[in-house]
Amino acid sequence: MNNKGRRSFIKKSAVIGLGATLSFDKVLPTVFNTGATPAVLGGTPLVNAPWPKWPIWNKETDEPLVLEALRSGVWSRAEKVTLFEKKWAALMGAKRALTTVNGTNALITAVAQSDIGGGDEVILPPYTFIATLTAILNAGAMPVFADVNPDTFLIDPEAIRKKITPRTRAILPVHICGLPADMGSIMQIAKQHNLVVIEDACQAWLAEINNKKVGTFGHAGCFSFQNSKNLPIGEGGAIVSDDEVFMDRCVSYHNLGLPYGTASARPGSKLRLTEYQAAIGMVQMERLLPQTETRNENAGYLRQQMKQIKGIVPHTLNAGVTKAAYHLFPFRYDKRHFADLSKAQFIKALQAEGIPCSGGYTPLNAVENLGNTFETKNYKRMYTAPELSYERFKENNQCPKNEKLCQEAVWLPQNVLLANRGGMDMIISAIQKIQKNAAAINKKGA
Repeated sequence: MNNKGRRSFIKKSAVIGLGATLSFDKVLPTVFNTGATPAVLGGTPLVNAPWPKWPIWNKETDEPLVLEALRSGVWSRAEKVTLFEKKWAALMGAKRALTTVNGTNALITAVAQSDIGGGDEVILPPYTFIATLTAILNAGAMPVFADVNPDTFLIDPEAIRKKITPRTRAILPVHICGLPADMGSIMQIAKQHNLVVIEDACQAWLAEINNKKVGTFGHAGCFSFQNSKNLPIGEGGAIVSDDEVFMDRCVSYHNLGLPYGTASARPGSKLRLTEYQAAIGMVQMERLLPQTETRNENAGYLRQQMKQIKGIVPHTLNAGVTKAAYHLFPFRYDKRHFADLSKAQFIKALQAEGIPCSGGYTPLNAVENLGNTFETKNYKRMYTAPELSYERFKENNQCPKNEKLCQEAVWLPQNVLLANRGGMDMIISAIQKIQKNAAAINKKGA
């Protein structure tokens, strides 16, 4: 099979194959029996077919390129990694891309090479994975949390404005769940205050605002290719940017600090991707576009259907969003419309019906390693004792909207959105079934 035919086969199987995986259409007549005994109380689960597996691997189309890399004996970074970077940059609409061993180190590299360090403040949202915070602490900077907009699950630009001080050096907006943050407003704020913007797009491959890819609005954008991600490699990450000098510094940093291009020798690390990882990535990249379209179609349908259920509040997309990545589909749960059934009980009942889901993040501004970081020798040398008071830090970084969001948020994983329309109806019906029987579930304490 030639390359063109192989690409066509992968893209076609990425859509058609997934729809066939979940033959929910055959069971739809029983889906809407929402009065039946909930599975959590011993009834029959609504879902009786498997959801699409993740990651997807097709032996016929996917293995030749990987086997070629393995059999070559050239396993460390070489031509395939460079080719993956060129393809990723082109797909993002960026001048340059650099791969790293994971998304966390993409963020660490981007922050370190943006001249961010001790004494600097970096603004970030409290609703994100710990890697965003890790990149700031690794640089010796002081994290400053700006509250979220609960409707979008994303950092609120007005909250950012309130947190800017003379020591603010950068903003790290996060496109969490693959939902684009309000980059128009954020970039205006950054321009006004001469701030660096590094986009944490680790969950936002191909997401767009006005047809421009997220990760390309700021000075740099960072992505993750960990195994659960929409472009899975196992582990891996990437930085994109149009700033050639900055990217040369990143290349140097990721390769032991050795000189590269305009970058002279510097403190560095060893974060190089391997050839066989790049081969896996190029295979997965070919199905990313059709899968993203499928996720967006199903997510749009779910959002509209969820709006009809009292107590279920789906996320809102920011103005101008032309595409989301939907690594996760988030919504808020209001127990007042479910007979005061707790979120934990609701999730347990939904899982019992065969719907994969989870409760999302806890507030990042309250994690224990913050206080421990402030006790390290380096931080004590860079900051005064009052600045390192963890109690004072917590007082100055309260994010009440995020706390409420964490109490209400429920996630559906991205592979669920690769099912057919019948699968989406299953999700809605399962929620309706739980709502109709919420009092009984609550009474039993299930």
